[in-house]
Amino acid sequence: MAKRFPEGFLWGGATAANQLEGGYNLGGKGLSTADMIPFIPKDERDGDNAVHITSEQFEEAFKEDSKKLYPKRWGVDFYHHYKEDIALFGEMGFKTFRLSISWARIFPNGDDLHPNEEGLQFYDNIFEELAKYNIEPLVTLSHYEMPAALVKKYNGWIDRKVINMFTKYAETVFKRYRNKVKYWLTFNEINAIALAPYNGGGLITDRFENIEQAIYQALHHQFIASATAVKLCREIIPNAKVGCMLARLETYPETCNPLDVLKTLKQEQMNFFYTDVQVRGYYPNFIKEYFRENNINIIMEETDEDTLLQNRVDYISFSYYMSLVESAGPHGERAPGNLFSGLKNPYLESSDWGWQIDAVGLRVTLNKLYDRYQVPLFVVENGLGAIDTPDDNGMIQDDYRINYLREHIVQMREAISDGVELMGYTSWGPIDIISVSTSEVSKRYGFIYVDIDDHGNGSFKRTKKKSFEWYKEVINSNGQVL
Repeated sequence: MAKRFPEGFLWGGATAANQLEGGYNLGGKGLSTADMIPFIPKDERDGDNAVHITSEQFEEAFKEDSKKLYPKRWGVDFYHHYKEDIALFGEMGFKTFRLSISWARIFPNGDDLHPNEEGLQFYDNIFEELAKYNIEPLVTLSHYEMPAALVKKYNGWIDRKVINMFTKYAETVFKRYRNKVKYWLTFNEINAIALAPYNGGGLITDRFENIEQAIYQALHHQFIASATAVKLCREIIPNAKVGCMLARLETYPETCNPLDVLKTLKQEQMNFFYTDVQVRGYYPNFIKEYFRENNINIIMEETDEDTLLQNRVDYISFSYYMSLVESAGPHGERAPGNLFSGLKNPYLESSDWGWQIDAVGLRVTLNKLYDRYQVPLFVVENGLGAIDTPDDNGMIQDDYRINYLREHIVQMREAISDGVELMGYTSWGPIDIISVSTSEVSKRYGFIYVDIDDHGNGSFKRTKKKSFEWYKEVINSNGQVL
């Protein structure tokens, strides 16, 4: 089989409204859960506390006189720069641009009777701008940014009423953009709720006696909301494709000790559980056994199982940044990752943030996913967060980013040669954005540098990095320059 990318391969970049847009209090937008997460200086961070907030911190974030910094409120000001930014994406030759719609920009309180017209028009403007450059939008309905009012009033996704509110939001945007958007995703990294319940489900942990029970109940509501959105989309936009989105955790056993292998198998099952439900349409036996062993009781309505089975997604999208190592024993140094962590792999190098760089693991994960599900795949997040320092001429010579991306794209091409059906690739953060986990901008991913620091100071001027021209050549050659 020839080692090449298929015609029509969807090259592009991926973002999230809460990390990109800014304009948190403009155009009728309400506060989102992401707007409430404060910046935590590096020397004050304690593991993953940057994505966990307490009830006290949540209430503090509503105060207009709060002295804390909330970087996701300003993002990189795409709200005012979207024409300039989309023109740069067009110059690179993007075939697709992954973005999310901020639910709080459409329904500021989540349970409003009517949508916010200014918010709807904002995304109309974006889609029309993308169309000028023949860029297909790939839209995520929920990307860590539910209306904060739904946390205040309903405790987030733990309340089944939120399904109806999400369904109303989904139906509103499907009808509004039926002629502008044909690729959709429901929930971003739906498995993130397990380790970051506030980010993933609006769950503030100190409000629950049994947080694991709350997580899986809220997750069930998201599964039903996702399936209902799939049903609606097929009715409203029959030619559309709707996918799910998984934070993929490719995991290796530390040794060939059968106990390490078994522990790794169990870890992988827990990662695949989310796609099992959304692609196969039912809860697998291993998760039912896990629930039984841990006294987790999922409350379902009579029609829920049928809803899941009848409304399965069309494709699987996923993020891939690094691989993990698992061991049956407690030994070994741990390596951080995107909300998740594992043992340090001695065969791999690490990024500035300690994430293990493993391009071959992407080929492995593509094969595993395709073997398991036999549906099209889409890599919608992959990239290198790094400290970018302009040289004397103001340029970013980011060969380290080029090398990272090249190695991963080569492995995607190898996976296609293995027989994997791959729809496209959107690198994470084609322009510098605010980090989801640390709310800092100094962890930069983009092909485009934004002059802004972690405290929101700067001109917000956009500058092309060296990787800009490189990615442009990759796209224009459909991956042949590699």
